[in-house]
Amino acid sequence: MHAHPSHVTVVEVGPRDGLQNESATISTPDKIAFVDLLSASGLRIIEASAFVSPKWVPQMADAAAVFGGIARRAGTEYTALVPNVAGLERAHAASVRQVAVFAAASETFSLRNINKSIAESLDAYRNVCDRAAELGIRVRGYVSTSFGCPFEGAVPPSRVAEVSRALVEMGAYEVAVSDTIGVAHPRQVEDVVKAVAGQIAREQIALHFHDTRGTALANVLAALDLGISTFDSSAGGLGGCPYAPGATGNLATEDLIYMLDGLGIETHVDLNAVIAASEFIEPQIGHPLPSRYYRAAVARRG
Repeated sequence: MHAHPSHVTVVEVGPRDGLQNESATISTPDKIAFVDLLSASGLRIIEASAFVSPKWVPQMADAAAVFGGIARRAGTEYTALVPNVAGLERAHAASVRQVAVFAAASETFSLRNINKSIAESLDAYRNVCDRAAELGIRVRGYVSTSFGCPFEGAVPPSRVAEVSRALVEMGAYEVAVSDTIGVAHPRQVEDVVKAVAGQIAREQIALHFHDTRGTALANVLAALDLGISTFDSSAGGLGGCPYAPGATGNLATEDLIYMLDGLGIETHVDLNAVIAASEFIEPQIGHPLPSRYYRAAVARRG
């Protein structure tokens, strides 16, 4: 066990991971305004969009326009997801300085999600990392289905560790170990983090939780005990997973910040400003946001 870190880095994924699964079409100006409101909260990393095929993810078709319209705040990194070198080149043209690639720890999920085996996806990402190094762009890795797969069920922690190591070896500075369908529980967090920490530096491990079963904050607490200090979250709890029907979305940024503030852990994030961003985007998506803290804050105001 480690003492809780004194500072936690919150990676805001609402504008990308959150919005990409929403059925309502969000306008480009509204996406830009959403990112700008999140920037005003002091968040240091915001995943603003994805340079992916509009055929597969139509919500992200305006990625270049979003990056062209946001007010880039000093001290904040604006990142994008890219699936291949072509996406990386588009990101570079939009002046993106950090990108993310996404591998899976489940063979079946990888084939169903991106039509590539794990090995094929890693080969593609090596090309992305090599080109990113030439362009001076940092690369972050995601490992999806790290805590369970909708097709295969349990995923061995050793496989999560192997994929994480492969991403770091090809140039990723950090790996977001991800609970894609929201099945993780605190004991599992310990098992997976220890396995991954046996292959890469603990400082290179981030965690990405979904709150499908209401365990996301408990999982964060377990991870803090293990010395993890970077967590992904989504304003208002935006998001979900098409492979997890009924999923309530990502760990909500408001819920995470509230808990970290209560623990005396510094984030440099203004909770009220995040609420303002969520309050702006909620009418655009056409349904209530699931964040517990956000719902309580809005109800308290009447």
